Amino acid sequence: MASIRLDHVTKSYGGDRPAVDDVSIEVADGEFVILVGPSGCGKSTILRMIVGLLDVTSGDIYIGERRVNDLTPRDRNLAMVFQNYALYPHLPVFENIAFPLRLHNRPEDEVRERVLWAAGMLELTDLLSRKPAELSGGQRQRVAMGRAIVREADAYLFDEPLSNLDAMLRGQMRTEISRLHNRLRMTTVYVTHDQTEAMTLGDRLAVLRRGRLQQIDTPRQLYDEPANLFVARFIGSPPMNLLPAAVDGSVLHLPIADVPLPPDLADQVSGRDVLIAGIRPEHLADAALVDDERRATGTSFRATIDVIEWLGSVQYAYIPFEAPADIERQLAELAQELDTEQVRTQIVASLDATSQAAEGADMELWFEPSHVHLFDPPTGDTLTHRLPAAAPARA
Repeated sequence: MASIRLDHVTKSYGGDRPAVDDVSIEVADGEFVILVGPSGCGKSTILRMIVGLLDVTSGDIYIGERRVNDLTPRDRNLAMVFQNYALYPHLPVFENIAFPLRLHNRPEDEVRERVLWAAGMLELTDLLSRKPAELSGGQRQRVAMGRAIVREADAYLFDEPLSNLDAMLRGQMRTEISRLHNRLRMTTVYVTHDQTEAMTLGDRLAVLRRGRLQQIDTPRQLYDEPANLFVARFIGSPPMNLLPAAVDGSVLHLPIADVPLPPDLADQVSGRDVLIAGIRPEHLADAALVDDERRATGTSFRATIDVIEWLGSVQYAYIPFEAPADIERQLAELAQELDTEQVRTQIVASLDATSQAAEGADMELWFEPSHVHLFDPPTGDTLTHRLPAAAPARA
């Protein structure tokens, strides 16, 4: 295996904005890095530049210690798995997997040995004589993966390989890809717009927006400490709740509660007309289910539930709140600048399935102030990753 390094890579098609804009990413030998972001963010363009299907406008790409900008795809020794499988319909599974080995004129004994090895690993041994038309979608994708891993490639590239599968098959294939990587420790770059795939598969995630790298880190770090509002909104399902916030001395005023600020942060945000506060739905709890000792470390508030979505293992409670017109306007302008959905004046709380929350009912909710994020409206940058652990309830 080999490392992959992108050094200030840009891809421009001559328009007002580059498709990929000054991106630098380093993938260590054996690491699984996922490029994730909404459609049009440049993730597939980056993958195609790595493999050599697209030229680099500026910057450099290295595989191991080799600069590969001027090498053909064949000379880069990379294996790629596409979204549409790209299997040969007239060839049986054995020959589809063997194709890259035959292309390099490998001996017949080696071809058979490596195909049987890959087929055994992907549970395809009993299907080697079948044609692609006789296989399910998940089986076809495993054949495409087998054709990639049968090669002794320096790295493996996946371009949204699961997007054509139904939800159950996607779950199964995620497990198989994870198991395969853990066994082989392949250097892997994987493109997806599905954050579930990204969060469950990747060692690190590179979040892209409009061709620019927003943040690259572990899934847990992206979730706990997003660098900006875009990452905070993109990572997490349901998305992070965004609330208008005002500062009065060392107190942060939210529509739902007041939260004390540490002196250093209070000084940093003093004088601001408005801040954006973020609380993830799963960090809001039914206060009746929180023990007394833990409740003392957090903040409680009362709210009227508008809508309940009960999903069996979890239920989502939707709680409207009011915000001043000027704050709503600033939030709307911010949403437009960041190319995100309109910020609605409602909170989503992800509650335990045993909660007795009901539509139209008044209930007490609880959260830990340490889970509140603050963002700067003009830039979207985070101002803090942690607030103090304790805060009094709002009167």
